[in-house]
Amino acid sequence: MHPRTHSVRLLLALSLAAIPFVPLRAQRAVPGGGLDTAGMDRSVRPGDDFYLYANGNWLRHTVIPADKSSYGAFDIAAERAERRLTTIVREAAAAHAPAGSDERKIGDTYTTFLDTAAIASRGLVPLKPALERIAAIGSRADLARYLGTTLRADVDPINTGQIDTDNLFGLWVAQDFDAPTKNTAYLLQGGLEMPDRGYYLDTSAAMAGIRTQYREHVARMLALAGFEGAAAMADTILDLETRIARVQESREDSYDPLKGNNHWARADFPRRAPGLDWDAFFAAAGLGDVATFVAWQPAAITGLSALTASEPLSAWKDLLVYHTVEHHAAVLPPAFDHEAFAFFGRTLSGAPEQESRAKRAVHAASNALGFAVGRVYVERYFPPAAKRTAERMVANLIAAFHRRIARLAWMAPATRAAAEAKLGTLRVSVGYPDRWPSYAGLEVVAGQAYENADRVERFEYARALEKLHQPVDRAEWAMTPQTVNAVNLPAMNALNFPAAILQPPFFDAARAAVMNYAAIGAVIGHEISHSFDNLGSTFDARGRMRDWWTRDDSTHFAASTEALVRQYDTYRPFPDLAINGQLTLSENIADLAGLTVAYDAYRASLGGKAAPAWAGFGGDQQFFLSFAQMWRGKFRDPALRRRLLTDPHSPGPWRARTVRNLDAWYRAFDVVSGDSLYLPPDRRVRIW
Repeated sequence: MHPRTHSVRLLLALSLAAIPFVPLRAQRAVPGGGLDTAGMDRSVRPGDDFYLYANGNWLRHTVIPADKSSYGAFDIAAERAERRLTTIVREAAAAHAPAGSDERKIGDTYTTFLDTAAIASRGLVPLKPALERIAAIGSRADLARYLGTTLRADVDPINTGQIDTDNLFGLWVAQDFDAPTKNTAYLLQGGLEMPDRGYYLDTSAAMAGIRTQYREHVARMLALAGFEGAAAMADTILDLETRIARVQESREDSYDPLKGNNHWARADFPRRAPGLDWDAFFAAAGLGDVATFVAWQPAAITGLSALTASEPLSAWKDLLVYHTVEHHAAVLPPAFDHEAFAFFGRTLSGAPEQESRAKRAVHAASNALGFAVGRVYVERYFPPAAKRTAERMVANLIAAFHRRIARLAWMAPATRAAAEAKLGTLRVSVGYPDRWPSYAGLEVVAGQAYENADRVERFEYARALEKLHQPVDRAEWAMTPQTVNAVNLPAMNALNFPAAILQPPFFDAARAAVMNYAAIGAVIGHEISHSFDNLGSTFDARGRMRDWWTRDDSTHFAASTEALVRQYDTYRPFPDLAINGQLTLSENIADLAGLTVAYDAYRASLGGKAAPAWAGFGGDQQFFLSFAQMWRGKFRDPALRRRLLTDPHSPGPWRARTVRNLDAWYRAFDVVSGDSLYLPPDRRVRIW
């Protein structure tokens, strides 16, 4: 229950910003069931700033809630899902269900997290066993064993965007890229509390100021835990974390599966990454019987291992103490929780107020028993008719993608055949998984908030280890049904569209189909296209990492994507900070492909007829306005800076600019040379 968890829970990766689908009833996303015309600013010329034209008045009149660092369409959908989750969780807490049942575990997790008086009365008692184990570290072998016992399955570089962890290493268990019928263990870099290595290494005055505040925060957390010399410990910790940051690999490299697919035999580690006692580490982590690993960031693993030998043992113990205190601050006495928010919430994200304890208690229960809560969610709020409607829309978008691949003049027959095979075997799961994971092995004890949070992590880690001895399950879900998002699992060649994304403001059965194609349709297309973008195209139809493109096709694709990198590099949310076109490339490709394919599907749905006008707007105008309104959002400056540094997705206002690459947008709004967003036809990026 780290204080940072809620702030990142809507971030996407090989996902987009999923879009909704079927509503349970005919519900209206905006007054009138269509475009939010009141939210537009028609004083702006569409060709100069299409995002402001579509959203200017909404931006002027919308206030970011005090407990949020940003606010937009995804937050609106999340609030709707949250109200439903609150009902589910509170009813479970009031039910007094039989001991050991999922309902009882949900209720006990909620009520225990909510009871801050009981948490305060226990003081630091729950923390003492971990602190005593750290104090007992007397050798490098002891350090390795401790690092092994705290290894957790809390990272996923492809699907969640989490490429690091505050533990020194992170574990990801997934299908082997070279042998996709079996699961393998991926070892990833970690060791930092702040969101990215840039927070430690950037020499700007702004980042230097954040580091000063971080040092002070670390000292305050240690003082709360009763440590003398907290200021000196904070200096040591920041110095060690900075050394860790220097050896970590960049986010751009960390999101590249070609660079991450490095198979190391168990015996290779002492030679390739000397320093850490790997035998002790793997044995303590329960990985002693694993013969081969994938070193996702090999240079970082080598560097981190060296640091365990070169840096004083006392420095490592100070760092482990602080990370242990910080990690579960939300379930320690309130002073820890408040101090953690003061830095990670207010300083790094800009939110003036912390989210209420009651809301966070609901999140705690939903995170701990995600699929158990999700099962109730879909039973109540996602009827079979909604699932069928969503599946039909997915089929329409896949058909549109088939047609577009068939028409590509630049793609060679061999590449086209492989692409069609991959699209033909794409597994799409809508709403919820076919099989529900069991929580029978998870122990939840009323009154033990800290221990419950720790047991959840250990339970998920044990589940990950079990997968190493099981065949790959392509039906496995990467997201719970109550998640407002969607995801493409490139090595599995599978898509997940959770139930919670299939609702307003993304999809509304009561409004014109063109608006749904522009919103959920563009998201569906986005997710499909991830199977063929700069990352997804490295996997074939069976999920094996293989180059199935001809050289000429690869050259054409690379040139097109490089043009997209240059386009996004020019977008500057701040005078001193631009969007990183390379970091965001995969998502920008998917935005462009998703919008393009959604437009095709919308036009095909008309059967040659003109779309009905709505509020004075023609069909194509409705389409592009709906797309731009899907990306409406406001950010506090610290949160936007954090996203620019860490998120592989461009911020929403700049994602709305995708329209400038489609010829139809120019026709729809009479965009001409001289308009700010105008691109000559030969500079419009066309990939699919």
